Amino acid sequence: MLNAGIPVLLYQLSKRYLSTSELTALTIAALFPLAWSLVDLTRSRSVDPVAVLSILSIVVSMAAVAAGGSPKLLLIRESLFTGAFGAACLGSLVLPRPIMFYFARHFTAGRDPAHLAEFNRGWERPGVRRTIRLMTLVWGVTSLLEFMIRLALVYTLPPAAVLVISPIVLGALLIGTITWTFAYGRRAQARARLSLDTKGPA
Repeated sequence: MLNAGIPVLLYQLSKRYLSTSELTALTIAALFPLAWSLVDLTRSRSVDPVAVLSILSIVVSMAAVAAGGSPKLLLIRESLFTGAFGAACLGSLVLPRPIMFYFARHFTAGRDPAHLAEFNRGWERPGVRRTIRLMTLVWGVTSLLEFMIRLALVYTLPPAAVLVISPIVLGALLIGTITWTFAYGRRAQARARLSLDTKGPA
């Protein structure tokens, strides 16, 4: 989780001690995940998806800052990346392997070559493909839903109310999606093990 936590820390430190400029702070925050991705690419010919997610989130925030600082845009900014991520999830469903394949592989197999190879072989099973594609669909829909909910809140409620309500509503949506993902993943793994046990050794 370094790629998620360290950019936030760098952002806070740079705002406090280096510059009050939002754009400068975001640029500094992007340095760690960018460097991490380059090292990963050089060392293992793969990229940490969490690092990529951090970089893209910061880039979207930088674009929002560059577009202007209206109060409504500042309130929406936190969900701009969420909306972009949701659209990317849905778009990736037409690709050979959707986005959630890479996140599932990262968190399941880590960097172990044997586990990575085993995870890649699992993609050949129809049940695994259905599971990961459904996860990608759910994350795409819920991410876009979060973005649309924030838009609705920002354009129908006073800013003070948005600041109070949005963390509760959107936090509940995120927690619900994460809970479903883990529960569904465990059920899918149990079904896969049962199927292998039923078939017996080849």
